[in-house]
Amino acid sequence: MPAPRPAASTGRWLELAVEADIEAVEAVSEILSRVAPGGVSVEAGYDLVDEGLGARVDPTKPVVIRAYVPARDPAEAERAVAEADAALGHLQAFGLRPIGALQTRFVDEADWARAWKAHFPVLRVGRRLVIRPSWRRHRRTGDEVVLNLDPGMAFGTGLHPTTRLCLAALEGLADARGSFDGARILDVGCGSGILSIAAARLGARSVVALDVDPIAVEATIANARRNRLAGRIDTRQGSLPSGAGPFDLVLANLIASLLVQLASPLAAELRTGGRLLASGIFIDREAAVVEAFDRAGLETAARLQEGDWVALEAARMA
Repeated sequence: MPAPRPAASTGRWLELAVEADIEAVEAVSEILSRVAPGGVSVEAGYDLVDEGLGARVDPTKPVVIRAYVPARDPAEAERAVAEADAALGHLQAFGLRPIGALQTRFVDEADWARAWKAHFPVLRVGRRLVIRPSWRRHRRTGDEVVLNLDPGMAFGTGLHPTTRLCLAALEGLADARGSFDGARILDVGCGSGILSIAAARLGARSVVALDVDPIAVEATIANARRNRLAGRIDTRQGSLPSGAGPFDLVLANLIASLLVQLASPLAAELRTGGRLLASGIFIDREAAVVEAFDRAGLETAARLQEGDWVALEAARMA
């Protein structure tokens, strides 16, 4: 159903939101990303713990996929809604997984930020990593690695399994090496900068954070400054090739179709023996990603799984 025409405003956005089973996230995200220049965000179902101060993700709950379309051009906003609604209708017709109706509302940027703050608790990922929203308090204990984050209007809050898998794999790789001291790392599709910041906090000498979305670039720059890492995280708008390789490690929290498409360019960014951490892979697409990596000279060395999502660690052999 077309959204009502908004008053033209450069600071106003039309939010498109769909509640869906976790297994439908990739398909719904692809549909919304076609019409939303700012990409999509995924809010996993979770339960509050520690008297509301922390969160525990519940993979049995549906997730909400959101995208934002500029509302300054009413006709363009209506076109985006109609296109997304038609594509979702085709997807729903298959009846594979529960997918809710497309919901729309107009939000100001300030209202959007306040809404995020209400649903973004302190979250622990892996053994040491703690994601602390910039507006919440957390007292660091032991060997915790705290990431001070404000996602803005960019993907990457740590709530979605794809991000948690990549963070856990990153921490595991750092622990296996002792640290990332001296390592050069590339983060492809950096979103909020969460993976770049984690890599730097885990010891990387330098990180190049790359994203085609200017909103993501702005968010990563702001979060790098927030964590006092601006001197070690070089944030750039663009895609592969980065022009800055070769790297010891490449991070790619994308979606399976993009990982297949970019397998060779990702491999080309790595030095011989370098590692790729790839996430955003729905389990049904794992074989296709592994095959694409193999053709590109990337040998799969390890995998992590959470529910129906998979992250892969691969090495460039030559």
